[in-house]
Amino acid sequence: MARVCQVTGKRPITGNTVSHSNIKTRRRFLPNLQKKRYFLAEENKWITLKLSSGAIRTINKNGLYTVVKEMRENGVKI
Repeated sequence: MARVCQVTGKRPITGNTVSHSNIKTRRRFLPNLQKKRYFLAEENKWITLKLSSGAIRTINKNGLYTVVKEMRENGVKI
């Protein structure tokens, strides 16, 4: 599975590592992804999501069912 958050769509970005002598080499900045298991009470089932830490905060704020409903409207299969 790719390193992409299922809710926010965050993915790796690229940049430079800069050494003390100012030599620049390419590197990747990876999102802070966590696998999280939630119980979806409205459907009486468990779902596992690959989320960034920011998406976990969004679910805590807006509620799981609201976030899942928006994801389904955008075409994500859960």
